Amino acid sequence: MTQSISTISIKALFCFVLFNLSAAAIAQTSASTPAKAIPDSMEERVKACVMCHAPQDKATADAYYPRIAGKPVGYLYNQLINFKEGRRTYTAMTNLIDPLSDAYLQKIAVYFSQLHPAYVPQPSPSATPEMFARGQILVTKGDPAKNIPACVACHSSTLLGVTPAVPGLLGLPRDYINAQFGAMRNGARRNNAPDCMAQIAQRMSSDDINSAATWLSAQKMNEGDKPTNSLPAPMPLKCGSVEHASSAANSGEVAK
Repeated sequence: MTQSISTISIKALFCFVLFNLSAAAIAQTSASTPAKAIPDSMEERVKACVMCHAPQDKATADAYYPRIAGKPVGYLYNQLINFKEGRRTYTAMTNLIDPLSDAYLQKIAVYFSQLHPAYVPQPSPSATPEMFARGQILVTKGDPAKNIPACVACHSSTLLGVTPAVPGLLGLPRDYINAQFGAMRNGARRNNAPDCMAQIAQRMSSDDINSAATWLSAQKMNEGDKPTNSLPAPMPLKCGSVEHASSAANSGEVAK
């Protein structure tokens, strides 16, 4: 992590306060102030979200918060539900979304899924050529000896994800990727069963995880890059979260 827990907590509290102030500003019209009215738009309403995920969701020096722009709508909605139902735990996120209805969470997911900004990577100065090479192998080919499938087998050859439910892996800071693998290994982050990512994380060593995260975080994304619509072959593992999010999206529960 690139900052202390206390710093993250302070920033999370600020995001929570801003969220409530933004909601109040949208809901009220001041009769005494002739200033320009605040538009009642999703862009205005999600300003609390981009306080942590960065304006336009571009990379910042705050490398713990993930890119959510451009991820498939089913995946985004499912992760919001995971926070709400306790499969993922982060106080700031829980406090923000707990009062919101499922229908509103769907609107948030749709909004961010339609953003496709560029991403300029920030390579780690501590990365060695050996680490970088190992990471590329794990991402593109996997490790059959450890029964680790290639990342591209599920997240697509472009690593931009697959609609409606498989997330892209590009545009994510190395520290965030490392932290999420750690959370999946120790059970702090749970997905719908069967939890394929927990299985994969258990098979990877800490060096493997760091190598994959180092290579992924160094890859560039262009503005407009989007998830693919399908994979050329079935995924190597059964993933409950993908099935759950896909079912919700295909049933119309989440608008595409």
